[in-house]
Amino acid sequence: MKKTITTRALLAIFGSIPLTVRREIFKAISLIIYHFSPARRRIAIDNLRCAYPEKSAPDLIKITKGVYRNTGIVAAEFFQIPSLNRQNIHNLIECEGIENYTEALAKKKGLLLFTAHLGNWELLITAFALLGQPVNFIYRPLDSPILENLVTCVRACKGSKPLPKDRTMMKIFRRIKKNEVVGILVDQNMTRRQGVFVDFFGRPSCTTNGLAILALHTGAPVIPAFMVRMQNGKYRFIIDKEVEIINTGNTERDILTNTQNFTGIIEDFVRRYPDQWLWIHQRWRTKLHKPTAETT
Repeated sequence: MKKTITTRALLAIFGSIPLTVRREIFKAISLIIYHFSPARRRIAIDNLRCAYPEKSAPDLIKITKGVYRNTGIVAAEFFQIPSLNRQNIHNLIECEGIENYTEALAKKKGLLLFTAHLGNWELLITAFALLGQPVNFIYRPLDSPILENLVTCVRACKGSKPLPKDRTMMKIFRRIKKNEVVGILVDQNMTRRQGVFVDFFGRPSCTTNGLAILALHTGAPVIPAFMVRMQNGKYRFIIDKEVEIINTGNTERDILTNTQNFTGIIEDFVRRYPDQWLWIHQRWRTKLHKPTAETT
């Protein structure tokens, strides 16, 4: 992907700062944003309060600060991605479950990966490209052309290919047929026409049904993968076991069941690393309205 002058300049400027220093700078910036963005901070705390009603206010605040700190670290490490290669990436990550990936891909049916905004999700794309093969990643284009070009350029710098999420289903089918890998983030709020409601932390959450539809129509294996930060600052690159796809022939019910299963896996990982998930996202914005007595 072509780099604009602005993209090259940003990568050069931030890339010239030592990673340890850059992490501290971005963590400081993220905590400043925490203090001066009360609306977004309240979203995170309210989400956490609903998810963890047993936790005290100081505990919720601690997790929220951790979320902002994690976001700062992700931003700082983003500028490190272009310099990574097959040799030095192991200085940053430890891999767990690579056999799940190779076994699934060996089926020659393509591969569907799903993940969440957990740990360092940006590094995940690069890890697959360097340790396996490049990923076709589905994403929502950013509103800022400068940021859009920067982010897409870095994500694609190791051979992975961006697929804007709108009107892209046929492209995905073709790439799955070529035994390529498609990656999808499945932890974001969707509108009613874009998803189905499943349980996430005990609340109805409108979730993309795209992964379930793809799995049912292509027969491609589905595996979850996460890049979670450990206490020593390195990452554990976790590639979990292939998820069994429920296919009873009742398409509507199967989509709902499989989407719930995927979401349950996401919840399990978020519960393990609550300060590494993006609680500032309005995950439960779309509401499930129950019919009233007047409309039944």
